[in-house]
Amino acid sequence: MPHADVPGGRLHYRFDGPDEAPVVLMSNSLGTDLGMWEPQMSALAARYRVLRYDSRGHGQSSVTPGPYDVAQLARDALALLDALALDRVMFCGLSLGGMVGQWLGANASPRISRLALCNTTAYMGAPEAYNARIDAVVKGGMEAVVDAVIARWYTPAFIARAPDAVANTRRMLLATPAAGYIACCAAVRDMDQRATATRIAVPTLLIAGTDDLATPPAAARFLAEKIAGARYVELAAAHLSNVEAQADFTRALTEFLAS
Repeated sequence: MPHADVPGGRLHYRFDGPDEAPVVLMSNSLGTDLGMWEPQMSALAARYRVLRYDSRGHGQSSVTPGPYDVAQLARDALALLDALALDRVMFCGLSLGGMVGQWLGANASPRISRLALCNTTAYMGAPEAYNARIDAVVKGGMEAVVDAVIARWYTPAFIARAPDAVANTRRMLLATPAAGYIACCAAVRDMDQRATATRIAVPTLLIAGTDDLATPPAAARFLAEKIAGARYVELAAAHLSNVEAQADFTRALTEFLAS
């Protein structure tokens, strides 16, 4: 599997799609790996050179000592682009990936031509929930949180009707290294990008899920109001809207990238 060197570690990445097509960089959520984007790959790889990677601490990327912060994770994405000699790309990130995207849009806009921020927020609020999650994983590993995470990521109706998709998500969560998950939990907990959102000056799409408990629609609407010209789309889904509302998510994303 291909890996690229980043400060202090290595990132696992994968390309799909035509070699000469415009590049779309995809950034995964906390507790998943690049496989979370499979529902979008058929549509995206038909038109774009899709670059997926496992965030630091996840999948086959390095698990380096934590805690991490969002700036560090965003600089990892830039280091990946540098290693692959990519000057400017389109970007799509969900949850933690969307937090990375916010930092890139505000601090590295020359590298980003279009920005899709999905099921994400500029600020998570009080730290107690993430402290409790960290404590649970320290004591019991990923098994201690997987059921609660899935219950927040998908609606009960989707869990009932799509057991295979839910099982795939469960596998990704359980395969995530506990140390990497804990380090990225700290990055989410400590992040506050509310003051820098107005610096994002690239075309931006906000995707929210109506039933998202982790990053509610109000969080996406806040960003849409702060980012000049941003588009806002709300889907009938919870947190992993790219899975639960696959067709609508893919349509919104591909229309935005092509516009």
